[in-house]
Amino acid sequence: MGNLYRRAFTRDALLAAFHAAARHKSGKRACFNFERRLASNLDALYRELHDGSYRPMPYYNFEVREPKPRMIYAPAFRDLVVQHAIYAAVNPIFDRTFIDQSYACRRGMGTHKAADYAQAALRSVPRDSYTLKIDIRKFFYRIDRAVLRRLIERKIKDRRMVDVMMQFADHGEPLGIPIGNLLSQLYALIYLNPLDHYIKRELKVRRYCRYVDDAVLFGLTREQCIDARNRIEAFIRQRLHLEFSHTTIAPVRCGVNFVGYRTWASRRYIRKRSMYNYRAAIARENIESVISILGHARHTSSIRHLLRYINKELYHANRCLQKIYRSIHHRYPAIAAG
Repeated sequence: MGNLYRRAFTRDALLAAFHAAARHKSGKRACFNFERRLASNLDALYRELHDGSYRPMPYYNFEVREPKPRMIYAPAFRDLVVQHAIYAAVNPIFDRTFIDQSYACRRGMGTHKAADYAQAALRSVPRDSYTLKIDIRKFFYRIDRAVLRRLIERKIKDRRMVDVMMQFADHGEPLGIPIGNLLSQLYALIYLNPLDHYIKRELKVRRYCRYVDDAVLFGLTREQCIDARNRIEAFIRQRLHLEFSHTTIAPVRCGVNFVGYRTWASRRYIRKRSMYNYRAAIARENIESVISILGHARHTSSIRHLLRYINKELYHANRCLQKIYRSIHHRYPAIAAG
């Protein structure tokens, strides 16, 4: 695809990108300050992008520790607008190359869809078969940007577009891409897309799904799992410069631990860590966390236990917990009724 740069950064495209960037940040100061002088700010971005002087501003860095320590790189709001403009232009080009079982960071996909597929796969494969679960070590931190650029250039021949895309892949380290960028989600999909096609086309694995750097192969014999593990390990080391964090070969009857769920053919539960977080959120009176975990558990066998925990033990504890209870009924009436 060529001639993308001019189409991606028209004045109308930048305005649409602003609205997309502001959708969930309307209460943020950076969004407010940008919108105060919207016309002049968009005009400045337009000029910089077209005269070649545009450079992203330094990231705002901070660390999060849930579920594990990670450094987050938050872009300036003006750079988020540019990322949304790029995303709108290039995502349709790449999205049609992804397999249907790549579930992360795609419209209409997500953890619930991935868990549904995993459970359907466990039901459809022979009961005496095995699953192979693979996890890639420090995936975002080990992405080779030279490899990423080559993968992007397979689809985009507009050098200016590739150059500005790669500006958002650099964060001052020799390897890796910044966690926190909108485009980093797309780059992760692009980077592991060759692995998906290798497993489906070369290894001929019929039942397979992936969510970011976690993937599961279903319905193999133990010997096939070992062979697939060795061949996948060689592929990601040679082609993508990655390595495994760990792999698990287990009988289908043991289920899989995937996308935050412990899943078997007949039932599904949230992870024990989520149960702990649920109780801790109630103790801290964190309403949003409680509602989020209930939403995560709504299609699992854990939901009744979570609701009983509030109904029988905590509803009359204090006014804040009563507010949580009312929020559950308001947001998830079907869950509360169940």
